[in-house]
Amino acid sequence: MTLSLLSLLSRDLSRLWLRLKTCTDEIMHQDISPLCAADIQDQLQKCFAYLSGGRGQDGSPVITFPDYPAFGEVPDKEFQNVMTYLTSVPSLQDAGIGFILVIDRRQDKWTSVKASVLRIAASFPANLQLVLVLRPTGFFQRTLSDLAFRFNRDDFKMKVPVIMLSSVPELHGYIDKSQLTEDLGGTLDYCHSRWLCHRTAIESFALTVKQTAQTLQVFGTELAETELPNDVQSTSSVLFAHTEKRDRAKEDMRLALDEGQSVLESLREPLAKSPEQSLNQDQLDSQTTVQRLLAQLNETEAAFDEFWAKHQQKLEQCLQLRHFEQDFREVKAALDALAQKIATFTDVGNSLAHVEHLLKDLASFEEKSSVAVGRARALSLEGEQLISHKHYAVDSIRPKCHELGHLCDQFAADVGRRRALLSQSLELHGLLEASMRWCDEGIYLLASQPVDKCQSQDGAEAALQEIEKFLETGAENKIRELSRLYQDYEPILTPELREHVQKVFQKQESMEEMFHRRQASLKKLAAKQTRPVQPVAPRPEALTKSPCPSPGVRRGSENHSSDGSATRRGPYRRAKSEMSEGRPGRGSSTGDEEESLAILRRHVMNELLDTERVYVEELLCVLEGYAAEMENPLMTHLISTGLHNKKDVLFGNMEEIYHFHNRIFLRELENYKDCPELVGRCFLERMEEFQVYEKYCQNKPRSESLWRQCADCPFFQECQRKLDHKLSLDSYLLKPVQRITKYQLLLKEMLKYSKNCEGAEDLQEALSSILGILKAVNDSMHLIAITGYEGNLSDLGKLLMQGSFSVWTDHKKGHAKVKDLARFKPMQRHLFLHEKAVLFCKRREENGEGYEKAPSYSYKQSLNMTAVGITENVKGDTRKFEIWYNAREEVYIVQAPTPEIKAAWVSEIRKVLTSQLQACREASQHRALEQSHSLPLPAPASTSPSKGNTRNIKKLEERKTDPLSLEGYVSSTSLPRPPEKGRGWSRTSHPSEAPEDNDGWSSAEEPINSSDAEEEGGVGLRKLVPGKYTVTGLDEKGGPDALAVRSGDEVELVQEGDEGLWYVRNLTSGAEGWVPARGLSSLLDQPGSAPSLSSPESSAGSGLLSASSSCSESCGAPLAELQGERPRPQQPADL
Repeated sequence: MTLSLLSLLSRDLSRLWLRLKTCTDEIMHQDISPLCAADIQDQLQKCFAYLSGGRGQDGSPVITFPDYPAFGEVPDKEFQNVMTYLTSVPSLQDAGIGFILVIDRRQDKWTSVKASVLRIAASFPANLQLVLVLRPTGFFQRTLSDLAFRFNRDDFKMKVPVIMLSSVPELHGYIDKSQLTEDLGGTLDYCHSRWLCHRTAIESFALTVKQTAQTLQVFGTELAETELPNDVQSTSSVLFAHTEKRDRAKEDMRLALDEGQSVLESLREPLAKSPEQSLNQDQLDSQTTVQRLLAQLNETEAAFDEFWAKHQQKLEQCLQLRHFEQDFREVKAALDALAQKIATFTDVGNSLAHVEHLLKDLASFEEKSSVAVGRARALSLEGEQLISHKHYAVDSIRPKCHELGHLCDQFAADVGRRRALLSQSLELHGLLEASMRWCDEGIYLLASQPVDKCQSQDGAEAALQEIEKFLETGAENKIRELSRLYQDYEPILTPELREHVQKVFQKQESMEEMFHRRQASLKKLAAKQTRPVQPVAPRPEALTKSPCPSPGVRRGSENHSSDGSATRRGPYRRAKSEMSEGRPGRGSSTGDEEESLAILRRHVMNELLDTERVYVEELLCVLEGYAAEMENPLMTHLISTGLHNKKDVLFGNMEEIYHFHNRIFLRELENYKDCPELVGRCFLERMEEFQVYEKYCQNKPRSESLWRQCADCPFFQECQRKLDHKLSLDSYLLKPVQRITKYQLLLKEMLKYSKNCEGAEDLQEALSSILGILKAVNDSMHLIAITGYEGNLSDLGKLLMQGSFSVWTDHKKGHAKVKDLARFKPMQRHLFLHEKAVLFCKRREENGEGYEKAPSYSYKQSLNMTAVGITENVKGDTRKFEIWYNAREEVYIVQAPTPEIKAAWVSEIRKVLTSQLQACREASQHRALEQSHSLPLPAPASTSPSKGNTRNIKKLEERKTDPLSLEGYVSSTSLPRPPEKGRGWSRTSHPSEAPEDNDGWSSAEEPINSSDAEEEGGVGLRKLVPGKYTVTGLDEKGGPDALAVRSGDEVELVQEGDEGLWYVRNLTSGAEGWVPARGLSSLLDQPGSAPSLSSPESSAGSGLLSASSSCSESCGAPLAELQGERPRPQQPADL
């Protein structure tokens, strides 16, 4: 059918093309005078000869040569052109009769008459019938002409007679007065300028008609020879080009018709003015010519319109077919991709939350795929409409429509099967979750029953009733027949799920066994007091030894707990409180305590896994619902101009973060579900991948700025509507920042319940590493805000610290008044301490809102650390220290916000200078050894960390800036022991090399005693300030009032005592007592602050930990703003 319809269309086009060609050929083959009036318009305007339109008695055209004194001066070429043109104007029939020439020489001389006649006779290009000459009217000239004509008759011998006329009346005897102009005594209305204008217009119109016909013929040939393109773009281009040419051709024809009508009206103008007046023969011929040209043009236009209609129909149907084929390919590819994707959905879930997540994913996938399915069905309907409109490609369209319908039905069936499997999995996991919840509640019940109350008969009976009542609830919660469950859920039972079912069933059996044992024990206790027992008063010491709180008091304390803890974390919060309350009074066994801790660890792990899955789902939702839609052609019209090519700015490296969590981290976390205390290893193994968050946080200000500019874009509103999100996109762009800060909270919780477990050390190290990443992110966000630095900041080495200070300058070189002014007026500077230099920057004012308030820093100067020295104390202020440059040529007095921040900076600068000094020493030793051809360079001194424990050294190298990993440093064998009580301390391990008369030092010289020791007499204990500290280890027994603490406990200083003792409050257990100061390490309670310590390189021979801060209070602002809230004091690592 396709071939037959196409052949019929082609046959119609061929027929119409032949008709159009015939019309155009008829016009193009018409003869046009070789000369046009426009070409010789100047010559015709001289009017030495004209064609008035008069006719002789036999219809011969009359050409008049009026009296023209300069006739003899007319060039031969011009005379020939005028004669040729005038003889070409009449029709061929009239011209064949012959022309009558009327030569008016009444005012001329005989000599001119003779010359004129001879010239005309010699060069007249057409047939002559008669020559009439009006001779001169003067007596002398007339007499002369008579005599001369008789004697020179032979000179005028022509093919036609030449008649000399003496007067105009004699002329009327040969030509009627109505055919002569008024200057010859006639009545013929003739205007030479009008005649010339008409001739020019007629010839121009004839030429236009011929050119239009030629253009139509060429265009028609092009249309007839056009082959149908094979793609949409080419077909559209051909149709557009042909339509443009057709419009131009139609416009040309319209202009030509308008021109013809104008010429025709001009010719009929005399009749319009005076209806009784008639047109002469030439005017009638001109009118006929114009009418004939107009008729031919109309016929040609009709033929062209009919031909174009068929050709346009052919091209439009071709374009429809190409669009249909292209859409079919796109839709089929989309349906194939959906089919492949649904085929990859084989996971049936490993928990109830996971299955719900998978069902939600499936619903979301189905909703998103509905666009492609709807488009496929719409395309199939469009194809049916093309068929109903008798499209020539029916045989090509119909199979594609059937295929689209089949693919849509197949996809719907696949989604239905997938939903059925997930629904079955949801039902199974609901049973498993109910069984596990029932088991957990049973364990809570056993753990909450007070042992001392159960020793009495009433207490045992009450506990027994509780157990029996709880066991009755198992009818609807526990798994009954394992084989029946396997049979019912066989389609979804993967090996992992089968193993999980077995574990749950085993846990259920174990719990029931525990209940049966407890039941048996309680039954014995309830039944053994069968005879009265004489009451005995308890001894006073027995009352004091076991002050167990009553159940009523315990319940009251529980009721006053936070309402929010009754949701997801309620069970293990309750278990924890009951465990801590019952530990001293109830005497619960170690096994019960470990079981309770295991339950708490499992709940923390479940929270970690659940929130991780939700986090991954939210990232995927943003990437598919927003980022991918920015490249969707159907959504392009909703995207504002400011968002074009800005996807990477808006979303940063979120896709990289998603792939890391979805493909790697979440799967590895799930491997630790049954051993949550070892989850720290998972964090440590993937700590390097967590660096992707640094890049994301650095881009966050740019992302936020772009969001603020385009938040009202319809694109975001449409995406939010499709995703059914209650929150806008900016809330989801904040998720990665919130997630990286959430990990340290979860790790702290896990560490609380894993103190004595195998993975406690890994958890502590993972926590320290996460906090180190948060600090690095915070520092990097300040670093990228530096402007004006011409070099590469990465060349300065790692950023160690940064913060805001007041700075005074004191230079040796300079005007005295300037130096005096510098001493009293401080500058506010933000310092960036790198491994190789320290940068001084000026903090700019913060403007705008949100991330636009993030500070920026204008670079002022930098000091190379190889020429830097420090003086740790400046008299008059414990917050000041000096940084001097080039042997105190430049001195900068720096005032920190707090003494702790000053101590941290001094310690870090000292560490850098010491490492430089050590490097110089090693280089000198190496050169000396090379010169003496001795053995290779020996190992570093005992102060180097390389001689310590290998694992601790590896940790030290991996995280030199860890803010909280204090225990690893203290336990390292490379660190010296703390100083003895009452003895001073030195900054160097080589006191013999250090003179005591200097108050500062740098890496360019040997380390010497600090000015601190000189001012304090050289002895004394380390000075502590009130705040939070960490217990790092105690090497002596305390007195009777000494507080029992363990390494790692957090304490708060309350009051300073004598001989280096401090009265502290243990934040872990709540107990209070005295502890020695040497066993404490500072943990500052400031937002954005974190403790650090002097490394062996920077404080050789010293084991004291110095209280310090990584940055000033303002340093925590960038990441705190990213999180959307200020960090809380109990979370010192929130930056």
